[in-house]
Amino acid sequence: MAAIAHETQSVPVSKRRGPSFVTRREAIWGYVFLSPWIIGFVLFTGLPMVVSLIYSFTQFNLIKPEEGMTFVGLRNWFQLFRDPQIYQSLLVSVRFALISVPLGIALPLGLALLVNSKHLIAKNVFRALFYMPTMIPIVATVLIWGGILNSDTGWLNRLLAIIGIEGPKWFQDKHWVLVTLSIMGFWGLGTTMVTMLAGLQNVPTDLYEAAKVDGAGPIYSFFNITVPMISPIIFYNLTLAIIGAFQYFTQAYIISNGRGDPEGATYFFNLYLFKTAFSFLDMGYGATMAWLMFLIVLVLTIILFTTSGRWVYYASGED
Repeated sequence: MAAIAHETQSVPVSKRRGPSFVTRREAIWGYVFLSPWIIGFVLFTGLPMVVSLIYSFTQFNLIKPEEGMTFVGLRNWFQLFRDPQIYQSLLVSVRFALISVPLGIALPLGLALLVNSKHLIAKNVFRALFYMPTMIPIVATVLIWGGILNSDTGWLNRLLAIIGIEGPKWFQDKHWVLVTLSIMGFWGLGTTMVTMLAGLQNVPTDLYEAAKVDGAGPIYSFFNITVPMISPIIFYNLTLAIIGAFQYFTQAYIISNGRGDPEGATYFFNLYLFKTAFSFLDMGYGATMAWLMFLIVLVLTIILFTTSGRWVYYASGED
């Protein structure tokens, strides 16, 4: 044993070689092809974020840059906690998220199950029809739905009147307007449906066959096979849905002409941010509000990632 140990210790250890020429060349070309994205990110995302962070500690008028920036320290940040409109606009955004996010996950999943069904005729046609609305510009979409849901001349209320139901004032009633905006969002759920469909098609069919042999019904198979297997897709779409809900702006701005009507029910946080920075020309406070929203979304995303280990299932190749 001593001889073997001696021989083992006497074997020279080769020095670890660095990356080969081919590896270095591939890395260089990789950075070359990534450079357009890297340059775009630095110029149009990274640099504006740094500048806005600097603005958040200053008083700066965007229209009169010759007056310069006045450093005010944390005054803008302290003002956030004293501004009642901050809390009201955040509450509007939270209410909208509580309505739109669950529906924005459940409805595309239902559509994906529908177009993935073996019994549906012309599945490709329905898949195209459900996806096509995502190609329409968002402003055109809002104008279309504004006509459909018009409380006086919209055809939806006219159809309801035929069967004896008085349609609500979709955009004029503060109790209905957030629901209405969520309904408008259904028009653009085609992308989410496609990702859900891709997840459904990757679920192994032998799992359903084994469950069927054991006497499991479709509901049991859905909640115990389908949902766990596509949970990474659900997690991905849930993260995007939460971020999108707190960035909601364009639809509310067009519908209310930037006023947040009715009775402030559509005065989203981003609408308040936009008016502060570009209508009231208080760019310093507007930048502070933007960073507040960034921190809120960041915290929610971290919570989502932290809790994902309890319900997101990642199938390994060894399973």
